[in-house]
Amino acid sequence: MTGTWSQTVLRRLLAVALMLPLAVFSPLGAGACAEDRSPVIGVPSTDADMNAAIATARASLGTFWASHDDPKPGERNHALKVRFSTSETNGEHIWVSDVKKRPDGTFTGRLANRPRDIPGKNEGDPVEFKAADISDWMFLRTGKIVGGETLRAMFKSMSKADADALRAQMETP
Repeated sequence: MTGTWSQTVLRRLLAVALMLPLAVFSPLGAGACAEDRSPVIGVPSTDADMNAAIATARASLGTFWASHDDPKPGERNHALKVRFSTSETNGEHIWVSDVKKRPDGTFTGRLANRPRDIPGKNEGDPVEFKAADISDWMFLRTGKIVGGETLRAMFKSMSKADADALRAQMETP
């Protein structure tokens, strides 16, 4: 069984978060928004690097919530990566923006990317999820990505140029 991780999702998130045109992150250029053919990366649920990244992200969620609840100057664009069940794979991990905590301990937000394997859901749609479904988090601090542990685990699946470009935009919390 594999989960799906889209490089397109990464490029879109970064383009939106950093307010850059999508073409900066897409080998397909500016037309990539309209018809995206970037590959979806299948990651086995037994992938040790990805599982370690998810564990690290979950263990450090306190950093995310501290900034989310009381952002310091320059901290913005908070997002969680959430695993949603699918019928074809072991789940699809999608970034969720506009995250809100509910009194019952669940969360709401909006899909920050177009799902590949979740029928009836589109980018921007509202979603609900539980803490156990969170697989990563990120936000920007003065233009640098804080968090993003699963992004780091994907470096090995990216071209050296793409991985180096992303590394240059990341900060350690």
